Amino acid sequence: MNRTLVLATALAAGLAVPSLTAQAATGASNGATAPAANVTPQAIPAKVAIIAFEQAVVATNEGQRAMAEVQKKYEPQKTKIDGEAAEVDSLKKQVQGLPNTTSDDERARRLRTIDEKEKQLNMDAENAQNSYQGDLQEAYGKVAQKVGAAAVKYAQDNGFTLMLNVGGNQQVPNPVLWFNQTTDITQAVVNAYNTSSGVAAPPPSAPAPAAHHPATTPSGGAAASHPSSSTTTSH
Repeated sequence: MNRTLVLATALAAGLAVPSLTAQAATGASNGATAPAANVTPQAIPAKVAIIAFEQAVVATNEGQRAMAEVQKKYEPQKTKIDGEAAEVDSLKKQVQGLPNTTSDDERARRLRTIDEKEKQLNMDAENAQNSYQGDLQEAYGKVAQKVGAAAVKYAQDNGFTLMLNVGGNQQVPNPVLWFNQTTDITQAVVNAYNTSSGVAAPPPSAPAPAAHHPATTPSGGAAASHPSSSTTTSH
């Protein structure tokens, strides 16, 4: 477990922690969405939960299995690249061990071969690394969504009001993964400032005229136009 955890945690430095709000539970928020204007915020006793989210994801049984599956998928490529690297090292040692009587043409030919094989090795290694990182990120993201939902549910069920991420991902701009919506004072502050500033609300925008796009029906008549706000049927 430790090997997988260290590897995935290190690689997760380039992975953004999924927002637990839209993916985890209805009503949860990371602070980006203001509460409805008619909701009065409440001061409630604080109970803060701390979670190392990235480590939690890869420490789960499903997370470990997902990481292991990605590693197993790339074992053949790793073996191939290791073989190419060993061949390049062997050729370099052969050149270093050439006798002084070796012609310049022979030495140059061997060096060109090494250069070509080394370029191929670097290209293969880079392509494999990029593919590996992409598959690892995809596998991590799928598990992270489910772990995020479980984390929010656990926080709600156990009376926590705030959940903070203390994982090692420094690219996460907001460590607040979830908080009790009733404590959000965003809209209340907006309302209070609007009252104190005395600035009137801007007039409502005039509704845009409905666009009509007549279409020819099989009988030759014009089909009824549908407003752009109509609901699209999901497939």
